[in-house]
Amino acid sequence: MSADTETRSVPEFGQVSRTAGVVFRYLLLAATLVGIVALGVLLVYVAMDAFQPFTADVEWHLTYLGVAVLPTLVAGAYLYWRDGPGLGVAFEFFGLGSVSLLFAGGIAALFIDLVPSLVWLGYLIALVIPILLSVALTRIDHVVPFWVRFLAVGVVGVLSLIGVPGYYHSVPEMVVQIPIVPMDWVILAVTLGGPMAAVVGSLFAGRRGRSAGLRAGAVALVGVLAVAFAGPFLGIDRVPAAVIGAIALVPTGGHVAWTLLERPRERAGLLVPVLLVAGIAAGTVVVSAAGFAGPDTWLTWEFVTGLGSGIGDPQAAGIYPAIVGTMMLMIVVALISFPVGVGAAIYLEEYAGESRLKRIIDVNISNLAGVPSVVYGLLGLGAFVRYGGLTPGTVIVGGATLTLLILPIVIISAREAIRSVPDTQRQASYGMGATRWQTVRKVVLPRAFPGILTGTILALSRAIGETAPLIVIGAPQIFDLPTTLSDRVGAMPLQLYVWATTFADPAFYTTVLAAGVVVLLVVMLAMNSVAIVLRNRYQTRGES
Repeated sequence: MSADTETRSVPEFGQVSRTAGVVFRYLLLAATLVGIVALGVLLVYVAMDAFQPFTADVEWHLTYLGVAVLPTLVAGAYLYWRDGPGLGVAFEFFGLGSVSLLFAGGIAALFIDLVPSLVWLGYLIALVIPILLSVALTRIDHVVPFWVRFLAVGVVGVLSLIGVPGYYHSVPEMVVQIPIVPMDWVILAVTLGGPMAAVVGSLFAGRRGRSAGLRAGAVALVGVLAVAFAGPFLGIDRVPAAVIGAIALVPTGGHVAWTLLERPRERAGLLVPVLLVAGIAAGTVVVSAAGFAGPDTWLTWEFVTGLGSGIGDPQAAGIYPAIVGTMMLMIVVALISFPVGVGAAIYLEEYAGESRLKRIIDVNISNLAGVPSVVYGLLGLGAFVRYGGLTPGTVIVGGATLTLLILPIVIISAREAIRSVPDTQRQASYGMGATRWQTVRKVVLPRAFPGILTGTILALSRAIGETAPLIVIGAPQIFDLPTTLSDRVGAMPLQLYVWATTFADPAFYTTVLAAGVVVLLVVMLAMNSVAIVLRNRYQTRGES
């Protein structure tokens, strides 16, 4: 054998067998499909227990299949083959409508049971005052030094929110004492619907002129007021109707209007949601008139709004206190973890130099992100209950403990987002005479904000599903509706744990437990979908 033949028979560096590559690719595909199928089977299994579809009459299924499902599928198939972008509009409508309606329901729960509308108005005004002052001072930043502006905004903010006890009332205290105030639903319709209407108006103003934007914003605000006023005629109180109109209907209606006016090639996609909604309405009329029995589902409005724990009787169980408790915990977690985590990430990436201390901090943050959640429960119990003197199981203790749990994740995701900003942009900012703080504030943070926001939302979604820390800090297994930060609180995963362990009744496993799991999954999937949409939206803007 010649030397040339021996050389050709030896594989070159980097050469890979094509057969091995194809096998490896299909193995990866098979592993992905197995995971997706397993998750799908689990979700279907839980959903079957929660909705009990086979308890309905066959005629009930055939009615909705004929008037709602089949027309929607036919329209979707037509758009898929003839008008691909239109089908994307249909998915956007369903995603935006369902997620915004979910968040609107949660916000409405806060205003119904926890936050009086007048108190909300007072704190909103107290926050707007320092923001307006900051904007005004920013316009003259070349005259007023930064430290003067920072001090002025800080003093005005403290006086607005807290006041001076014994000398000066805060803005919320003064607003509460006003003798004549608008009705609660009017306050919510204006304070929540106004900003949403302004967003819709600015969207139209950017493409169709200022007058079109003003008209769009006015129509949106009037629509919120109309929905709130008509709430009792629709079987909903005016307060939740105002919140739903502002948070859910305005964005969805703005999306529909924008599609009709600015996306002519994709208008046909609106046919899918129209057929589905009209079909469901028609099917409801038909099954009611014919007397067809629907499914004996456990996921009902009574279950979502029920206040009972269901001791001994699954029919009396409700998950509403757990939903409100989860929302209050997440508010506390977000208010603490976002500024602390982002601030730590900014310092470590932009200000802290390379040193032994920084390397130690980096290693510890990475390790803390993998610590089991029960350890954070023990840390919260020791730090906030035993040494802090706080009451076990309260909203503030639970929120602070969950903050410790997700803080390493927030710091790591924020650092990665800040690190992804090209260093050339920092150098260009320094070359134009900007200081480090100006570079961080005007160059780094705007470009890193999408990653920071999505990382924070995903960290919050992990906190929603945690049970062990709440058990360790003494959260009650049977809890009532919390109204203040000092009330003992539960959460949705804790409520599911109680139903699965405390009540030794097999009926709970296939009834209220399954319904609660569906509610928890919907909330977590909604938060994850919001994070994905925000990331894709900001990435698209950054590339353009």
